[in-house]
Amino acid sequence: MDSIKIIARNRKAKFEFELFDIYEAGIELRGTEIKSIRARQVSLSEAYVRTNGRQAWLVGAHIAPYDQASAFNHDPERERRLLLHKREIKALWDGVRLKGMTIIPTMLYLRDGLAKVEIALAKGKRQYDKRQAIKKRDMEREVERTMDRRDK
Repeated sequence: MDSIKIIARNRKAKFEFELFDIYEAGIELRGTEIKSIRARQVSLSEAYVRTNGRQAWLVGAHIAPYDQASAFNHDPERERRLLLHKREIKALWDGVRLKGMTIIPTMLYLRDGLAKVEIALAKGKRQYDKRQAIKKRDMEREVERTMDRRDK
């Protein structure tokens, strides 16, 4: 039974980027980091994933220091190694190196008590793509409103 508890989402990811391949990765954490994650003190807004073809790291994710762990606390901005299969790391590396894509985290969650991060190969959207996304979203809202009015 997979019990998933979403901790943090990168809400701007779908607006700023066009997402392609999505992967699930484990995170190598230090002692107090999991306690901060369980307390939902995480931000993925400035985070990205860096890889060299052999390993992948989560960079820029902020996991707040745990209040009760005075001397044994962690660095909130440190790079955290991602736990992926070799073929997944190679696919990510090829996407970055050959296709000019970037790797961004879209969500951090707990699955059966283990911290996982959902990462995606993505390509940045141009300004006109963002305008079209806004226009499409507004049109869908308007259609929804008119349908609601008809139902009443």
